[in-house]
Amino acid sequence: MTLTIIISAITVLLMAGAVLIKPYVQIKRFNIGIYWVICLVGALALLLTGCIDLKSVWEGITADTSVNPLKILTLFLSMTLLSVYLGDAGFFDYVADAVFRKLKASQIKLFLALYAVVSVLTIFTSNDVIILTFTPAICIFAKKARISPIPYLVGEFIAANTWSMTLIVGNPTNVYLASSAGITFAEYLSVMAVPAIVGGLTGLAVLLAIFYKPLKKPIEDASFAGQSKADIRTPKVHVRLEKPTMIVAIFHLLFCIILLAISDFIGAEMWIICLLTAISLSIFDTVYGLIRFRTAKPVLKSLKKSPLELIPFVLSMFVIVLALNKNGITDILRNLFITGEQADCIHVGFISALVSNLLNNIPMSVLFESIVSGANSSAVYGAVVGSNIGAFITPVGALAGIMWNKILARHDVKLSFKQFVFYGVMVAVPTLLTTLLTLFLTV
Repeated sequence: MTLTIIISAITVLLMAGAVLIKPYVQIKRFNIGIYWVICLVGALALLLTGCIDLKSVWEGITADTSVNPLKILTLFLSMTLLSVYLGDAGFFDYVADAVFRKLKASQIKLFLALYAVVSVLTIFTSNDVIILTFTPAICIFAKKARISPIPYLVGEFIAANTWSMTLIVGNPTNVYLASSAGITFAEYLSVMAVPAIVGGLTGLAVLLAIFYKPLKKPIEDASFAGQSKADIRTPKVHVRLEKPTMIVAIFHLLFCIILLAISDFIGAEMWIICLLTAISLSIFDTVYGLIRFRTAKPVLKSLKKSPLELIPFVLSMFVIVLALNKNGITDILRNLFITGEQADCIHVGFISALVSNLLNNIPMSVLFESIVSGANSSAVYGAVVGSNIGAFITPVGALAGIMWNKILARHDVKLSFKQFVFYGVMVAVPTLLTTLLTLFLTV
């Protein structure tokens, strides 16, 4: 037990340190994630030292259960791929450009519109994809308009990581925790819809209170000074719209969500629905690319944009949690975090948010799946809330935060760790409280 604790603790500490200091390293043209390599080494160390045997790992990974990590990864990566195809068709860039151009006269209106668009799109796609797509557009527009991008970037990040808890497919943490408890798509939505709305509106109210003064200032006051009228009319990002691909991708996404909503009635597992939908869209995009461009490079480009690093990251953390389970450590944590079967969702929600910023929200979800197993569903939903809202307390909270900060650095946008934590805590505490209280009253 002691060796398992030591290896697991060192792995987690090194992973968190890598996320804060240098999550990626450049090797020729490739960005290699240091954080997942550390987790992989930690999992291998547990195997080599006998803390867990290969047979137990194989049985856990291939088990025909809802918590099978391969099924969960397939589900989330398939849904992400649908969103990536939609983004590559130019849909998200088109929406962002339309918002910026039509509402550039008022910062408050622009902020509200951006928050609303990011929220709606996150619900039906993925928080990671929305952050990857909208963040560069915000940076480009703010530089062109000579305004601070910080209110819009913080608002986008918080909207994406709050409204992502609306649907079970909005975040891999939702999928992992809800699937492990046997919660269906429809059941999840019926419980989480109202808390997600309350959380989203609370986050918006706090953001407006924090950024009201800079947003109150009209863009014309200082933003376009020295620019021509032509420049003022065109603070836009480059948009290349592929309408056939966009229409087909939207159809596939909506069709997939409808099937997920009725999956319990038609007796189909969610991961199979998502996988088949993603395969169908991939086939269309391949054929369309070959006919129009005489190449399949656009499809390969889309596939490369999928967060494939999630695979070694999640599987490695799964092995670590299996070792903790085998050695009785998760039982100790369960007794520490949960008292009795009727676990308080508020208690679990705040603890999971805190642990998300110690481990990252995906490892936290893998760990808490074992901790909340056997407890009532309230504890599971509380952990879901904590994994989503906890993602914007510190940069360690979620992989989306790692990618987000990387994009900001590329566009020379300065946001220190201290500033990130200040804005994150200011918004997260009241948002967590109102969301969990709503959940407590409605579960």
